[in-house]
Amino acid sequence: MQQCNRANRILHWYRRGAPALIACAAFLWAIQGIAAETLIRYFPSGAIYEYRWKLLELALAHTRESGETFWMVPYAEDTTQNRAVSLLQSGALDVLALGTNEERESKILPVKIDILRGIVGFRVFLIRSADQARISQMDDVALRKQLTLGLNSQWADLAVLRANGFSVATSSSYEALFGMLAAGRFDAFPRGLNEAQRELDERLEQYPQLAVEKTSALYFPYPVYFWVRKDNPALARRIERGLKLSLADGTFRKTFEKYHAAEIATMRQEKRRVLRLASPILPNGSPQPDTGWWWHNGVVPPP
Repeated sequence: MQQCNRANRILHWYRRGAPALIACAAFLWAIQGIAAETLIRYFPSGAIYEYRWKLLELALAHTRESGETFWMVPYAEDTTQNRAVSLLQSGALDVLALGTNEERESKILPVKIDILRGIVGFRVFLIRSADQARISQMDDVALRKQLTLGLNSQWADLAVLRANGFSVATSSSYEALFGMLAAGRFDAFPRGLNEAQRELDERLEQYPQLAVEKTSALYFPYPVYFWVRKDNPALARRIERGLKLSLADGTFRKTFEKYHAAEIATMRQEKRRVLRLASPILPNGSPQPDTGWWWHNGVVPPP
């Protein structure tokens, strides 16, 4: 609306024969108004990713210029992570929020502050309810040798599980993995502590036979970053500055705890056996996630 009003005023001045200097100044005034509006197109979207984009909104608000407005628009089409990286590189997207690996860091620019504080690396199993008793009897060796896991073929953590001796069935479709699990195509679908119960709740009517396994978990360092194009370091610096400011004033932690209150409460109540895994996908020099807000007081020691 403001842009339309500015444009109408410019046209009015022009029709009245305003001097060229005044028209030029008015045009520049309008352009300044447009420049103060920022569009952020992002991926991935959906209920389980809402926290990530609320945190980005917080970071941008901490670095907002006077008079600036910004819109955050999710990428509307169903796509894969690899395709999203290509869309970011081409300029069709502005920000991703994904886990890291060397290939991604060679193609796009990460803001190296772990926005999920390691919680995605704490994996519980989605299983068929009928298998709970069988799986609860397995020790660490049996979990590796007897369970077939299911995972998306384009997720960065696939290499972690295979490198640690797990057999993994894959699909390029996230949604198909729930149906494959229900149909017995594999035994367990490892999901982040912040993801598992929400995903089941959303699919309760479709897959009533699925449940969260109650006794075991995996953990491996798996930082999740915001990513931008390599030719857009200014946006990366802005996001990093906003995250650091929100860490300093406590709003980052407040937002994290608001969106993960149920998971934090669960961690305090449950006594799971946690199998710690090495992560060969982390680029050299990657900081280890600090899990102190929800689990261990500080960085989890390596296996």
